[in-house]
Amino acid sequence: MNSEKRCNGCGVLLQDENVLQEGYTTNLENDICQRCFRMKNYGDYQVITKSNDEYIKILEDVSKTKDLVLYITDLLNLEENIEEIRNIISNKMILVLNKKDVLPKSVKETKLINYLEEKNIKFEEVIVISVNKNYNIDYLLKRIKTYQTSKNVYVIGHTNAGKSSLINKLIKNYSDNSQELTMSPLPSTTLNTVSIQINDYLTLIDTPGLVDMGSILNRVSPEMVKKISPKKEIKPRTYQLRKNQSIIIEDLIRIDYVEGEKNSFTCFISNDLKVKRLLNLFNNEDLKDKNKTTYQMKYDEDLVINGLGFIKIVNKGVIDIYMDKEIDSFTRKSLI
Repeated sequence: MNSEKRCNGCGVLLQDENVLQEGYTTNLENDICQRCFRMKNYGDYQVITKSNDEYIKILEDVSKTKDLVLYITDLLNLEENIEEIRNIISNKMILVLNKKDVLPKSVKETKLINYLEEKNIKFEEVIVISVNKNYNIDYLLKRIKTYQTSKNVYVIGHTNAGKSSLINKLIKNYSDNSQELTMSPLPSTTLNTVSIQINDYLTLIDTPGLVDMGSILNRVSPEMVKKISPKKEIKPRTYQLRKNQSIIIEDLIRIDYVEGEKNSFTCFISNDLKVKRLLNLFNNEDLKDKNKTTYQMKYDEDLVINGLGFIKIVNKGVIDIYMDKEIDSFTRKSLI
């Protein structure tokens, strides 16, 4: 039977009738569903597919409130059109740039903030944090107090941005609440809204992560997702390429440098990913059966591969990138 009780881990209604459907539990007295139990205790992950229409409907409901919103995004994977969230939600909003710990320590925080502020998107404030290192969490809480319109504060963002991790950190740091959200480096972990009372003046409401169907994380195996997701500070890898040379990332992506002067390609991707350089692109056909996209790179631009990270390219030139056609890529002014 179905119950009115929701899973403390992912927010779905608990039920004990169908093991294949979301919310299944062996006992309706349990606080979490079987999926969250197995993920928490055994590292198992069961894919649940929800359409973005469902997620957007939840965000539209958030917009009907006047409550403060925290928009969490992954610094390594900033969305191409980060301003689009303003088409759905008009509430007061703090942009939270998470995972500073995976970027090199030499990257200046002010540069990251200025990069976003130059886009002229209406955020109350842009704050850089690291949940893993507990960096700037105290400051974030102070700013939440400043901008709150009620005790409810919504937490939104794309999958794998670190929403549940941030909420769990706030619970640990500032609350006596023993509730813990289910966390995973894989998409679609939170399935519905989950309310967590931090204290008498603050209740955080976690929302499902918007699934970015163009992300590489939705196109590879769970094992590769864990490899792609950085666990510690990235060590940038720089390759000096001449015309007609290439770099290949795992068996996922090939980048051919087809026109231009000697150039510098610096990879800001997980240390666990293997990268190899080809000295002559004509002698190797690896991955050339995949979808090709051509970019005319300008000076100091990044090639961003959705969900993977980015490659900083110093000089102008022409590149061909080969990868699955479902994966998105784009160029932008260099982030760092």
